[in-house]
Amino acid sequence: MFKISSAKPTNIIGVMLAALLLSSVNVASAQEKPGLNRSTLLSNNVELPSPNINAKVIRVTFPPAFKTPQHTHEGPGPRYVVKGTLKVVEDGKTNTYTVGDVFWESGHLMTVENIGKDSAELIIFELAPAN
Repeated sequence: MFKISSAKPTNIIGVMLAALLLSSVNVASAQEKPGLNRSTLLSNNVELPSPNINAKVIRVTFPPAFKTPQHTHEGPGPRYVVKGTLKVVEDGKTNTYTVGDVFWESGHLMTVENIGKDSAELIIFELAPAN
């Protein structure tokens, strides 16, 4: 036979509130901590010309309709389009890149043109020989 002891209603309510609070804290903290999402956007094997490399991260803003003259960079590397639409001509090949696109620039002769209506932004990750 079971013996049921009597408890004061205020004690029972206190225990129930504490249990509810603790369970809602666990649910809330699980919702606030989303898992890490990692994805490779571009991968490229690189043979560097020197063991001493100056790695640069450069932000370039292109006004509407701006086109660079033919040029080269000090070194190759990935490029990430932050804003706008860019037409890139490198080694005679033409490609169009938009927001979120990543491409590899070889460091060869090239032009870049903002073909969108608004300004465009590009992040350049450059791997150049250190001086």
